[in-house]
Amino acid sequence: MNKQIGLWIDHKQAVFLSMSETGEKIQKIESGIGRHTRYQGSTHPRTPYSAQYQQGDDQLDNKFNEQLNKFYGQVIAAVRDSDTILILGPGLAKSEFSKRLAHEKVRSQIAGIETAGKMTERQFAARVRAYFEKSTRA
Repeated sequence: MNKQIGLWIDHKQAVFLSMSETGEKIQKIESGIGRHTRYQGSTHPRTPYSAQYQQGDDQLDNKFNEQLNKFYGQVIAAVRDSDTILILGPGLAKSEFSKRLAHEKVRSQIAGIETAGKMTERQFAARVRAYFEKSTRA
């Protein structure tokens, strides 16, 4: 049996289940990224000595992307030694992460990318087990 990983990922956290001959192990990685907000302009200060500088949209986007790249780097380091990866997630993060895996030239084969909402650890583990059992039988 080779090392198989099921990964549930969004912009806030990544939960992965690694399955190998030695057993199963669930781990979490928190991103520490807050909500990505977009500000449409700003109001002018009403008092003469108030703060004159506010961050622009491009600076906020750059900060968000920087934090996201750091988070994806941590997740890639955790799943780098796997043979196959099943990627699950609710939004854009799963496709962004699969593109990042291809860009980093990780040798792991992507078994599938599926949309999945929030799940408990047991539900997630059961779904990953069922997917890999079905793929080994087919």
